[in-house]
Amino acid sequence: MRGQTRRVLPRLKEVKYVKSKDDFTESFLSENESNKLYDDALYQICLRALHELFDADAVNAIAAVSFNGWVNSVDKATGKEANACVLSIQVKKDEFQAINLQNVEPKTCFKALKGIGSSKLHSLTPVAPVLTISREDKRFVASHEVVSQLNEGVNLAAMDWEEFEHLIRQLFEQEFKQAGGEVKITQASRDGGVDAVAFDPDVIRGGKTVIQAKRYTNTVGVSAVRDLYGTVLNEGASKGILVTTSDYGPDSYEFAKGKPLVLLNGANLLNLLEKHGHKAKINLKEAKTILAEQY
Repeated sequence: MRGQTRRVLPRLKEVKYVKSKDDFTESFLSENESNKLYDDALYQICLRALHELFDADAVNAIAAVSFNGWVNSVDKATGKEANACVLSIQVKKDEFQAINLQNVEPKTCFKALKGIGSSKLHSLTPVAPVLTISREDKRFVASHEVVSQLNEGVNLAAMDWEEFEHLIRQLFEQEFKQAGGEVKITQASRDGGVDAVAFDPDVIRGGKTVIQAKRYTNTVGVSAVRDLYGTVLNEGASKGILVTTSDYGPDSYEFAKGKPLVLLNGANLLNLLEKHGHKAKINLKEAKTILAEQY
């Protein structure tokens, strides 16, 4: 929610035609009426966001949703830009779906669901979020430029594995940044853990996404997909993405079905690179020869 929310809400209350003057007169909402309208809009935005998330969960993968309502505004005391969480709630899916939203009063419903917020949201009094996504992680390391070095002759399957991880981070950074997201790369370990973490602020599809990069010349086994799912659960992430230069077997796709997992094979990777204006190739046979000579 942005500071513009208040400015775009209607202030005009009534327009009357005065026959004796052959003119129109306008009356506007009082300050109290305007404040009530603003508060009601925030409660409705919150409830609508929860509804959309649960309603879109066709595979029943979501047990609960946490919603933090942040407002950008101008601090009247300092005149500077301020950002505050003014309402926060965590709701279980079964509890929320038992509600008939058509008949509720938004504020009363929000409070009944144990939502946290000041009695007057328009005062922009900050509250502590019930849940936050930490963007601080000792595993995060500085990244370096890789994608600009690509050309049609670069075989991704033969890249240094650390360089490949940095490439994946840069690629997904370009993918996420349009929505204001960011991507962090983790300490290289080759242990099958998290290679990168994406943070997406979008209220519908957003959250924390863990990304694993597999520079493979052979088919990725289902065990790697199981490991990714375990990592998603362990990290408290909303989604997991596995990216490889090769492909996955039928058992991998079967395991991922109905889970918040995305499997990108070599062809998908090249398409994503092309989407963001980059060229490269994947030649598994050539890569096997190159890697065999190195080791």
